[in-house]
Amino acid sequence: MRMGAKALIVLAVAMGLNAAQAAEPIRQIGIYVQPFYEAARTPGDAPRVSVGQTFNALLASTKREDILAARDLILAKPQLVTPMTLMVLAIRLYDMGLRDDAVFWFYVAKDRAIIMSEVLDMKAQGLAQADEAARNFSVLAGPVINGYAFCDLAKQQETHAKAVAWVESNPYQAMFMERLPALPGDRAENAKRAIAHAKERATKESAYFADAKTRESFYATRTRNEADVKFCWK
Repeated sequence: MRMGAKALIVLAVAMGLNAAQAAEPIRQIGIYVQPFYEAARTPGDAPRVSVGQTFNALLASTKREDILAARDLILAKPQLVTPMTLMVLAIRLYDMGLRDDAVFWFYVAKDRAIIMSEVLDMKAQGLAQADEAARNFSVLAGPVINGYAFCDLAKQQETHAKAVAWVESNPYQAMFMERLPALPGDRAENAKRAIAHAKERATKESAYFADAKTRESFYATRTRNEADVKFCWK
């Protein structure tokens, strides 16, 4: 069963991720992205994870050391780790209270997915589901992870830059598999161009928040939404 983005957004609101809810710390990212992830309905219980045999049990574990073990496996051999796996890692790190790590891996997952979409034909059969899932993860998990990330703007910008550098240093090798349909042009050149676009996005984001009025307006909105209560808890 697959859900569209609208259905997933409705589900996220129903699970209490909307800005209008009574302010309280958000300690779990309670989202579903079928068929890859279903958050536990009760905090502390195990979620359902289906991103690949190597990682499923570790990422579904309720033990912090297992989530870190999954992260270490990815660090050791990142070449073919899917964006969906990286998204689930980010969510589970957040659930375990490792929110700085969660921000980093969320940005890695998001940029790896975007770069992939600029190399491969994501409308092709077999890739469309992955493309939709990556977008849904970003839409649904993003407000929570970014909610925490922007508690400290300087740290957020530093983490984003590190994530882009990691993605550049660890290109997703699936992009270069001939059996996967690609967009027109040379794959390596398209990947290089996509990395440049990722760097441009990070630079533009930093420039956007460099403006004092923009920062003031942004953090005023966060104050009205009680974001510090929801996301900046210790």
